[in-house]
Amino acid sequence: MMSVQVSPVRSSEDIDDVRTLVWEFFDFLRVRYPEMLETIDNYLVEQDVAGELAAFERFFLPPHGECFLARLNDQPVGLVMMKPHGENDAEMNRMYVRDAARGHGIGRKLGQALVDEARRQGLGAVWLDALYRHVEALPLYESLDFEYFTDPEAFGGDDERVLHMKLELR
Repeated sequence: MMSVQVSPVRSSEDIDDVRTLVWEFFDFLRVRYPEMLETIDNYLVEQDVAGELAAFERFFLPPHGECFLARLNDQPVGLVMMKPHGENDAEMNRMYVRDAARGHGIGRKLGQALVDEARRQGLGAVWLDALYRHVEALPLYESLDFEYFTDPEAFGGDDERVLHMKLELR
């Protein structure tokens, strides 16, 4: 029987597992979107992903943010990160589940954990950006009641390959 646990990241071991999964996520994106390598590389620089991961506690642990790690049979297999967005909102970042662990509802559990935490904190909305062929994630986001919107100021600007979504919590 498969055992899935989703919990907030707190230990240094958890943080190391998250760092590994984040880089796997970007490797996955490079394979899935070979036509977008420049966009992905620009994102890594603009968002200072390496810097955020190096200073993980300042970005993804309370009171600044949150990160949830999924384990399948005690092995790290997925993550989702939450960081502040504006004054009273959050941004969902880097939801990822390893290929071998898909089909167990892990993405749903991660997404729901983040939404529940944002509600618990009394936030107004959760924002996210996703790439257009992210066929595993888009239906999940929709089922969590995220809605599409247009934002030419967001990452990717008016690039139709970058989809912007928002979940109003109030």
